[in-house]
Amino acid sequence: MLIQNIKLAADAMVFSGHGDQLQLLLIRRGHDPYKGMWAIPGGFVEDDEELEAAAIRELEEETGLRVPAMTQLYTFGRVGRDTRGRTVTVTYYAFTDNALPVHGADDAAEAQWVYVKDITALAFDHMEMLQMAMSTVLPAAGKI
Repeated sequence: MLIQNIKLAADAMVFSGHGDQLQLLLIRRGHDPYKGMWAIPGGFVEDDEELEAAAIRELEEETGLRVPAMTQLYTFGRVGRDTRGRTVTVTYYAFTDNALPVHGADDAAEAQWVYVKDITALAFDHMEMLQMAMSTVLPAAGKI
């Protein structure tokens, strides 16, 4: 059976600091699903948009932070990961030297740097994304 109406999204994980001071830039969702929960910035890819460009655009729209480039982490596509329908997301990451000023905008009620050690729950499957970054990318980059 052919799957139709798959939505494609891009998520943007931005880290600052290292060790116990490692922070992740999160947004508080302004709309359902998961309204009021913390999440990794991201959203749907536009028809004429490259994946990395979508992650960078969504990051800037939701937090005001602009990064020049991001690196692809993984593609998450578990059935049921989004209650709005079948959604596949390509997750990207980047590092900044300092926790730069951010603000919630677009569909994000708030944006904030959060210490990774204090993160206990995130919307969608974003904890799985964070755990994957913590087990692969962050150790290799000397961040944890």
